[in-house]
Amino acid sequence: MAWWRFLRPSGPEQFDVTNAHTVELTKRRPELSLTKQGAAVGNMRVNLSWQMRPSDTGDWVTDRGSFLRRQLDVFKPRVVQAAGPAMVNVDLDLACMYELNDGTKGVVQPLGGFHGDLDAPPYIQMSGDDRFGGTSGETLYINFDKREEFKRLLVFVYIYDGTPAFDRTHAKVEIFPGNGPRIEIPLTEREPQARSCAVVLIENRKDEMIVRREVRYVYGFQAEIDRLYGWGLQWGRGYKPKV
Repeated sequence: MAWWRFLRPSGPEQFDVTNAHTVELTKRRPELSLTKQGAAVGNMRVNLSWQMRPSDTGDWVTDRGSFLRRQLDVFKPRVVQAAGPAMVNVDLDLACMYELNDGTKGVVQPLGGFHGDLDAPPYIQMSGDDRFGGTSGETLYINFDKREEFKRLLVFVYIYDGTPAFDRTHAKVEIFPGNGPRIEIPLTEREPQARSCAVVLIENRKDEMIVRREVRYVYGFQAEIDRLYGWGLQWGRGYKPKV
């Protein structure tokens, strides 16, 4: 499909395009059919990356660049300065609840060592655990050659440890289908007390794979997201090994 097709209004399939190779899901245009875009094939990569806001880690613009800083601030979410240390420790984790068409339910996440399997059920696999917000972030792989096995997948992010600080991070989830443009979901809403965020729901609707932006913040952890979406899993407290 030619890239210019993405610039044309097309009813429920409209979405925002940041460039010829990137689609941003927004509140106004939250859905995209992977099937119609020919993207529900191969291994789809879902990546979470984040970093602390410049105002929390030290201003990167000098006094000589104050004018430039003021201009750039127009395009940045306003940051509420917190009392206490300027630097906060935030460990964001990427995870995915899954429900297969045979009724199997579960979760793939770093916590508890539920890393999944790409070639066997649930056909989802976690790669690595970034605890410091590096540029590579954390990545999930989803085997869309087994798409007929999926009923619904919920990609979510939670703060494992440290201060609830979604509002003090530059966080975004990017989806790289096996074919077609990259899909981007920024997590820019100011929810300073939230500890989890349901980011995107992927549903099998009559053999059509639909990805839908959620970005719903909750003040609890996985169990709260579970209840919100009616998954019905049993949750307990888990820990990561020390580094």
